[in-house]
Amino acid sequence: MPSDHFRPFEDDLDQDRALALLRQAVAGADDGELFIERRRSEVLVFDDGRVKTASYDAAEGFGLRAVLGETTGYAHSTDLSESALKRAVETARLAVGAGGGSLAAAPMATNRRLYTDKDPMEDASFPVKIETLREIDAYARDLDKRVVQVSATIAASMQEIEILRPEGTLVRDARPMTRVNISVIVEENGRRESGGHGSGGRAPLTGLIDPTQWKSTTKEALRIALVNLDAVPAPAGGMDVVLGAGWPGILLHEAVGHGLEGDFNRKKTSVFSGLLGKQVAARGVTVIDDGTIPDRRGSLSVDDEGTPSARNTLIEDGVLVGFMQDRQNARLMGVAPTGNGRRESYAHAPMPRMTNTYMLGGGGTPADIVAEMKDGIYAVGFGGGQVDITNGKFVFSCTEAYRVENGKIGAPVKGATLIGDGATAMQHIRAIGNDMAMDPGIGTCGKAGQSVPVGVGQPTLLIGGLTVGGSAT
Repeated sequence: MPSDHFRPFEDDLDQDRALALLRQAVAGADDGELFIERRRSEVLVFDDGRVKTASYDAAEGFGLRAVLGETTGYAHSTDLSESALKRAVETARLAVGAGGGSLAAAPMATNRRLYTDKDPMEDASFPVKIETLREIDAYARDLDKRVVQVSATIAASMQEIEILRPEGTLVRDARPMTRVNISVIVEENGRRESGGHGSGGRAPLTGLIDPTQWKSTTKEALRIALVNLDAVPAPAGGMDVVLGAGWPGILLHEAVGHGLEGDFNRKKTSVFSGLLGKQVAARGVTVIDDGTIPDRRGSLSVDDEGTPSARNTLIEDGVLVGFMQDRQNARLMGVAPTGNGRRESYAHAPMPRMTNTYMLGGGGTPADIVAEMKDGIYAVGFGGGQVDITNGKFVFSCTEAYRVENGKIGAPVKGATLIGDGATAMQHIRAIGNDMAMDPGIGTCGKAGQSVPVGVGQPTLLIGGLTVGGSAT
């Protein structure tokens, strides 16, 4: 931890007075809390041979919430003072009105720590970070003379939170985050292509800026760029698709994971609404959301309501067995919270969100799975995508993919998009690999205007009957 520990009830607020005001806010409500946060972050970007960005940001504030039934009263402020808290109480009370609720039981206590509480921005000096970026740039250009542009980013942040609950419980968490991203552009015979790679997590920055690590990241970014340099236009039409292990789990996250969040199912707007206990995926498919994996980007010792994170099974052997819940949706659905109540910052109310979402491995080898495919696409890298939660329909662009014919991996293809819907894709999984892997730690999830860090993962999968969009004639 940094020398100036974040202790708002020692430096800014009287804890007893704050508790009294919180209780005033939630009198007659079902739930509520005072969420206090300090966040500091640093981003350094070295682009095309020079420092493009060197930013440092610090913010702190509180969010006060009162919940009655489906109604939430929420007020926030950057002013950590009793007068600001009193004004927030007046706003939050508007949702409670005459009351009539019964205060929910407090979250279970935990002393579990899933990551270091040391500030990662203190792991290395500013000159060391800048020199590391310069070395990355030079190294990438030395690797291959076709490299014409390099962009490298070092980012680190520290979020410190305290959650005061009406029964008097005070929950603390200190959440580090680090990330290194490298992208390169290569040119040959007038054609330019790009490739990128990164890694990160709730771990010290020292590991990411160690030369062994950033050289490996640089080589992978260059490899992807060179693959794309040789890519041919992707075919189009309905065909089988093999998804690689690890980062391709982003498709699972978007097309299936969001549909398994509690609020969408309580409101019956998810394609999975009403299907609890039903077969929603092929046999052998088991999907987990696990916020307890040490040092992972999506992990949380406690969620943003003070509930300890958990390993939650969502789909088991193809059967839908559970949803991800915050406290409000869990109470309204008559189930227990799952530790998935998350918010972007003190300025946002929590909602059900994923942590690290992945599919368990099966028994097939990746080589055998690819060999089983007669005609299709082998997709190992993804970029952006769009998903409609109400029907699970998705469109994802591939950043690295290959044509497969008669079980043989052929030329890389460019411009491939995968089109389908999550529920159908889950039913059409024909083979599950034994190589389950998590992503490298760079995922961010957006929902209702809020962004939070997440992890994804999966083994190699063979899915039948997806639509591939491409430009080959």
